[in-house]
Amino acid sequence: MAALGPEVCIQHRDPGAPVRGFLERARWLAALTGTSGAQLAVNGRLDVALLVEAHLHLPVDAPRPREVRPWLPPGRWISAAVHSEAELAEVRGCDAVLLSPVFAPGSKPHDARAPLGPEGFARLARLASPLPCFALGGMTPVRLAILAGCHGAAVQSGVLQSPDPAAVARAFLAPR
Repeated sequence: MAALGPEVCIQHRDPGAPVRGFLERARWLAALTGTSGAQLAVNGRLDVALLVEAHLHLPVDAPRPREVRPWLPPGRWISAAVHSEAELAEVRGCDAVLLSPVFAPGSKPHDARAPLGPEGFARLARLASPLPCFALGGMTPVRLAILAGCHGAAVQSGVLQSPDPAAVARAFLAPR
């Protein structure tokens, strides 16, 4: 992790984890990201994000950005999950959006939602402007390169299921 920098954000996401275990892992990740220069975002848990001085990512069923913004210190950003125009309308006050699923997600093989595809991503990115939009769902470096209006990718299985995760991570971070 020592080679990571501020262009990388590690998202702590562990749905269903006991709160204390989630907090302990968040503290561990905060220590790692603190020494590497990477950023840390906590998924859906304002309390934990505050305790470990992390940014906050809000899933669709979480409170809205405008509801939690007053509780975050200056300099902390909020990202929000968005899957449709209706959800995009609900995320006023966030600093970035993760649009998904762009392609069929490798980490959720039973996800029944229709992928946005490059055209759907571009449409939502235009509607979200000027917010930075990140692609999530079935992402590869090649797919990332074809997405108009994309600021980067949120990746899980594309890196973790690779035979060479470090090489794939470097490919995602390479200038486009």
